[in-house]
Parts: sequence; C-alpha cells; structure tokens
Amino acid sequence: MGATFLVCHGAWSAGWAWKKMHPLMAACGHRLVTPTYTGLGERAHLANPSIDLETHIEDVLNVIKYEDLRDIVLVGHSYGGMVATGVADRARDRISQLIYLDAFVPDDGQSLLDLNEPARPHMHALAKSGDGWRVPPNPTPPDTPPADLEWLTERRVDMPIKCFEMPLRLRGGKLTLPRSYIYATRITPADTFGPFARRARSEAGWNYFEIDASHSPNVTAPEALMALLQKIVGQQA
Repeated sequence: MGATFLVCHGAWSAGWAWKKMHPLMAACGHRLVTPTYTGLGERAHLANPSIDLETHIEDVLNVIKYEDLRDIVLVGHSYGGMVATGVADRARDRISQLIYLDAFVPDDGQSLLDLNEPARPHMHALAKSGDGWRVPPNPTPPDTPPADLEWLTERRVDMPIKCFEMPLRLRGGKLTLPRSYIYATRITPADTFGPFARRARSEAGWNYFEIDASHSPNVTAPEALMALLQKIVGQQA
C-alpha cells in the first residue's frame, strides 16, 4: 500500500518546485501533497509583513485537517525543516515518520537565524535594503541546469523575514517520531546543513542517509531522491 507524503517546502519556493516528483511518486503508488505557504508561489498575492513561521505551520496543519490526512510521511526541505518540526509537534497522531531533506532541525525556542547565525547580518541587510521585511531569494546551486534555473528564477519570490526570526515553540515536548535525515553531499562552501547531518549521524533515534545532489534534489536529482524516499519508507514499513 502506498504512503502519503506531505511536503513542507523551502524558503522562496512553493509547492510548484516539487513538480518533477509527482509522476515518480504516482508510479510508486504513493500520494504526494505539496501545499504552498501563505505569501509564496501561487499565494504570493497574500504576502505581508506579518507572515511568520507560525503562519506557515498553520498552513500545513490546515491541509492535514481539511484533507483528513493520516499516517503521513512528513518531509521538510531546507527552511521547511522548521515548519515540519512545528507541524509534527502538533499533529503527532497523524504522522508516521519525519524526513528532513537537507533541512534545519530546530529545538524548542530556536529560530532559523539562531541555527544559521552567520546569515543573520546578511538577511537583515537584504530586508532593510528593500521595504524592510522582504528577503530576496538565495542563489540556486551552481550545478542547476539552465532550463531549471530559468524555471526557478521565474517563480521564486521574496520571503518575509519574520519566518527566519521567529523561534519555534514546541507544545508537546520532545518529538519521538521515527525520523530520518537526508544530507545533500554536493555542498556549498558554507555547508549550512553539515551540523544537522553530523547530529543525525551521532544522536540516537535518527536514520541517516546521503544523496549525491546539491541542495534541491527534488529539482536536480528527482529519480535519486525518489529511490531514497522509497528506501526510507520501506525500512519503516
């Protein structure tokens, strides 16, 4: 029987960025649900300075509620690791396992900028250079094919800085769901996600995997990502 994958996408992105994964998921008998956060993608017209991490957690929780999703494989990519952790905290009975894909893994009280302190001055400078609350997209990885680069550049939009500043608040205590970390090994010089990969390798309760891809394998290595996700859910079956 197929699984239901629910994606918490990365910053500046949206559900559209998982387009290549839908036919691969369907071919394996799985359902892929890729909601878009408020203020991004097809919901960009709703962007405003008040949007924060809590907004995006509620976006996904409402998809779970109104779609009546159960036995979910929750995938958090990049910034989506912040969102997925909050969603998992509040919908523990609906989620079978949690997969972090080259993602931030926060503890209670931590914001994305707490986890990526070197980026704090740069993010604030970018926001202040505009209208004070929007952060333009980060560059895409250098190995992104030209056609994908054009596709991404046309669709990525600015991110409200409160999403990066707001600390995550866990309401149900420490998460004990089965969890896996996928580390994309074609790293950028900053290696933003290396600390989380090392944590997953050394801390009890984690399954650790690597993928030969840059930061967004859903775009640049969809077949390899599908094979790895299939392996992970097979191990938990």
